[in-house]
Amino acid sequence: MEKYSSFEFLKKISFERIGASENELTVANMLIKECNKLQIDAKLEDFEVDGYDIKKASLEANGVSYDVTGVGMSGSTDDDGLEGELVVITSDEHISNYSSLEGKIALIFTRMMVKTYKLLCERKCSAFICASGSLYDDINNSDLEKMSLRPRHYDNGKIPGVCMRMKDIQKMLLTHPKEVRLTLVQSEFKKTSHNVVATIPGVRLLDEIVCFTAHYDSVPFSTGAYDNGTGTATILESLAYFNDKKPDRTLKFIWCGSEEMGLLGSKAYTETHKEDLKQYKLCINVDMTGVLIGRDIACCTTVKPVADYINYIGKELGFQITAKQGVYSSDSTPFADCGVPSISFARLAPRGGSEIHSRKDVIDFLDEATFFKTVEFINAFATRVINSVNFPIPKEIPDEMKKELDIYLGRKEREEK
Repeated sequence: MEKYSSFEFLKKISFERIGASENELTVANMLIKECNKLQIDAKLEDFEVDGYDIKKASLEANGVSYDVTGVGMSGSTDDDGLEGELVVITSDEHISNYSSLEGKIALIFTRMMVKTYKLLCERKCSAFICASGSLYDDINNSDLEKMSLRPRHYDNGKIPGVCMRMKDIQKMLLTHPKEVRLTLVQSEFKKTSHNVVATIPGVRLLDEIVCFTAHYDSVPFSTGAYDNGTGTATILESLAYFNDKKPDRTLKFIWCGSEEMGLLGSKAYTETHKEDLKQYKLCINVDMTGVLIGRDIACCTTVKPVADYINYIGKELGFQITAKQGVYSSDSTPFADCGVPSISFARLAPRGGSEIHSRKDVIDFLDEATFFKTVEFINAFATRVINSVNFPIPKEIPDEMKKELDIYLGRKEREEK
């Protein structure tokens, strides 16, 4: 396969590019420029996201101040903060033991999950503390996370919260505080993020569409080289490939903004193009490739034979990949939720391998040859379906996948066995 300069592009965009930031828009314009070099029509589609600015965040216990970050979109205390009894919450079942948490500040040993937050809201909890990192972190080589609640959280209400290092949580608990003082002051407003959309018209079946998606934003402190600079570059490579080998069906290449804030770019796209989705036959999403130490997978929110088909092609071409039915936590999911069969390709690192969502996500752990092996397989699979005489993947989301989508998107809870 003749290669485009996608891996070089990956190197150029390996810098922090948080959703709806100036850096995210910079990369969006870089993608437009790449499309223009290929003489492909491309455009920006903007959408609104919630934004915040932390003015003050602090935590005091037994006369000691601890380093914390404010949790975005969680509301505010008064300027002087609030004092309350510290309640250590070890599980959701533990919360259920309280009829009320009014006047209390809950300490959670994990990130704030939606179900947990909802329970705290129902019991009128006054504020919360959640954890970042591990007891083994070197503070000089790790970052105190900047967390933000998502709409699924704050649709239940606003509880001011801060994020605290796990090491500091242990130090604080060793002093056995009965009360703590928590202060969080923030402003909340609307910001603009962008999807980048490029189109290659089909030469035979113009009205049948296959889309390629990948998010191009990153989390704070991360260069996002692996997550998801690699996916961004992968579908850029596919764009160049299919621009040269004109496809039978129309192709859309969608670089999604603000995925790390809750799949917001793909949700905005599917909402804006709701009527157009009737023409979409398949969504091919790419979220993380290129790690030297890793394994290739395909998560298929489709009928089961699609996973079997991908495994078959892997054997045919001598490419090690494991494809299964499932729901993947990326931009494929809003498309599947709108009835478009969706597949997410990824090369996942094992425990102890390359990490994401931190300063450890850097290009050093990526390998160009490995990157292109995955690209070539995705293009081989895509070519088969895009140029098929009759489209081989039924436009059907099986009931078991609809159930998984409901659980992932918070509409239902998983039944306990």
